[in-house]
Amino acid sequence: MHKTTEETERFLAELLPRVPDSEQAEVVVCPPFTSLQTAIEHCFQTRVRVSAQNMHEADQGAFTGEVSAPMLIDLGVHGVILGHSERRQYFAETDEALARKVPVALGAGLEPILCVGENEEQRDAEETEAVLTRQLEADLAEVPDARLSEVVIAYEPIWAIGTGRTATPEQAQEAIAFIRSLIDRRSD
Repeated sequence: MHKTTEETERFLAELLPRVPDSEQAEVVVCPPFTSLQTAIEHCFQTRVRVSAQNMHEADQGAFTGEVSAPMLIDLGVHGVILGHSERRQYFAETDEALARKVPVALGAGLEPILCVGENEEQRDAEETEAVLTRQLEADLAEVPDARLSEVVIAYEPIWAIGTGRTATPEQAQEAIAFIRSLIDRRSD
């Protein structure tokens, strides 16, 4: 919940000239809903894609304050973050809800960016693989195997957010390799 429209414009004015022309890396910005249109306008015809921070699973209905996939598509958004740790923690977003949201995003033509990861207690108890397995199996339960490659899976080590602990590149690579192995097993 950062950046007004004006702050988004300033941020993009600084970021866009720094984005390399090569295709070595993909760049995605995920501003708040109030700045999506501004970001889309500024990123038009650049290599930077714009994704939303969340979406509701229903296309419409009595869900005051929510935003649907058709609304995001109408704006020109490329993708959407789903399952971010803050959504899970502060808004009680469940794996069951994500199992509904991910296929809706795919069906609408949005690239889902699914966040998964363990908290500090789970990390210290060496439950990383169990947590990642549970999250991925549940969150992707309704995604057809043929479409798994369309889901971006973002490893989010919650234990390293604001705790003073840092995930080493090796720790992140271990978790990412494990995630890939789970997806590969399901794709076989």
